[in-house]
Amino acid sequence: MADLSNDIRLAVDSGKAAFGVNRASEAILSNKAKMVIVSSKNKGDRLSDIQHLAKISNIRVQVFEGTPIDLGVVCGKPFSVSVLSILDAGNSNILNEEYK
Repeated sequence: MADLSNDIRLAVDSGKAAFGVNRASEAILSNKAKMVIVSSKNKGDRLSDIQHLAKISNIRVQVFEGTPIDLGVVCGKPFSVSVLSILDAGNSNILNEEYK
């Protein structure tokens, strides 16, 4: 089984990604998002709202087990990332892998 953290970093570095709830929602609604990654420790209803939008649009949602700060570190960003949408996977196999 592949490591989600490594695949996220490779996708962010070699492909295209959008960070944040608003940009993820826009990417889902415009059908540009190929996959959405959400932090499991999100505040409020962000997780369920994004999951609902993605389900309607038939876009895969992957839950990242960690805080938004952890997801930001994995992405190589100096800020927290609660939601990440993958627009282009680049050299990563993130769209083809299954994660638990």
